[in-house]
Amino acid sequence: MGNVLRSLYGWCCKPTTTGDSDYLGPHGASAPTVGVSALAHDLFNFENTSQVPEGLSRHVQSSERAQAECYGKLLEAWREARPPPQTPEEAARLVIQTLERHQLADVEGLLAFYGLPLPDTLIQLSAEIPTSLPEGVQFELYTVPVDARAVGDGDGMTVYVRTESESVPGEVSLAVDKRKEARARKDYTLADEYKQMIIDSGYRFFKIQNGEEILARKCRIRLRGIDAPELEMPYGNEAKEELANLVQGRCLRVLVYEKDEHERVVGDVYCNGIFVQEAMLKRGFAWHFKAFDQRLAFATWEREAREKRVGLWADANPEEPWKWKKRNRREG
Repeated sequence: MGNVLRSLYGWCCKPTTTGDSDYLGPHGASAPTVGVSALAHDLFNFENTSQVPEGLSRHVQSSERAQAECYGKLLEAWREARPPPQTPEEAARLVIQTLERHQLADVEGLLAFYGLPLPDTLIQLSAEIPTSLPEGVQFELYTVPVDARAVGDGDGMTVYVRTESESVPGEVSLAVDKRKEARARKDYTLADEYKQMIIDSGYRFFKIQNGEEILARKCRIRLRGIDAPELEMPYGNEAKEELANLVQGRCLRVLVYEKDEHERVVGDVYCNGIFVQEAMLKRGFAWHFKAFDQRLAFATWEREAREKRVGLWADANPEEPWKWKKRNRREG
């Protein structure tokens, strides 16, 4: 557990040089993930010392003994989380769910201590994860952990998906075997040449937990049923960052319905128990793409975001991406 907390603490605590900084809890940094890293740090410290952080009593009403009980529960919940929380919203949900039987004032005080979202500000996600393939799904894909840099915008990304040996092209399979033979002879120069051939063919090797390698192929994904702002549009970069925060470091399940004219697979994406399209719509970083998708739930989720004026809906009259693209093609 200590290693998990230590690695997360290091990942979250990279210094930032952003301009405007909001004070987030007692740790006083401006990075968006400071509350997560601070909580991870304090849980790591509690695991080793059984001490709750100094200053917590100014935010909660419970006794020090009750505070220690809370941190013991949070430590156990964090240990069981796969993967551990990486965003403020994920950390807040873990705290709220773990301490649901405790006084609301104490839960809110602890969240405020770390600068994490309060219960009434969290967006509730409700979509159920399919246990069987819905009608219209052609096949499903499972990705290796996603690099945030693979996210191109708020509705698309390039990832690597696990492959079955029988689906690998013959020339790639041959290069894999030749690389293995070269490595066995310790001819690493030749092995690297075969590795580059494999990469040039759209495949890569990834190490899994037991140290073994798996071969995965590059795949471009378009999120079905939503359309996010283009990067040049208002909220375009924010939409991209929101999607990256949802998927980075995680393995995705993609239910593929079709391929589009750009050879991207178009599908529903599930990540860490979350339906990604629902999260993007409810947080106000995408439109329901009604011209290609008639799901009533998508229209409802967009309407909820409009009514709350979250994300791009904070603007009085945001322009739809498809209209923006059409206008810019005409003007160009």
